Amino acid sequence: MSDKQQQSELARNRRKSRELALRTLYAYEVDSSDKWEQMLEDIAENDQLSSKVKKYASKLLSFTIENLESIDVIISGKAANWELRRMAAVDRNVLRLASAELIYLKETVPYKVVIDQAVEIAKIYGTDDSGKFVNGIMDSIRKDVYSGSTLK
Repeated sequence: MSDKQQQSELARNRRKSRELALRTLYAYEVDSSDKWEQMLEDIAENDQLSSKVKKYASKLLSFTIENLESIDVIISGKAANWELRRMAAVDRNVLRLASAELIYLKETVPYKVVIDQAVEIAKIYGTDDSGKFVNGIMDSIRKDVYSGSTLK
């Protein structure tokens, strides 16, 4: 397999991982009595997703859930006039996952990819305005992450 084919496969798998992570985080938010790991396994098995897809989704969810409180504070600080609990669930969870990826995995994935994928996924699973909403907040978070500013 050529380098270009490998990169293309990696990009497809990461996209599937982000969507799996979103679906799992949404389920976890609705019923946090269950372990997210089992939810991820059940969704991945149902959709017949590869171990590579599950692995990155699990890594992303782990960072997101472990740091959920601080991620929510960051998002709330960037979402002027929007209370986190009043945001559409899809938008809120896309923002959470993308923020975790941007902050904790910035050495792994370029910020342009993180933001682009978050916007595209928000457009698919959210409302007509979700893409613009997610883009605005993620760009603001990106500026702080890459400028070395303290995230607030």
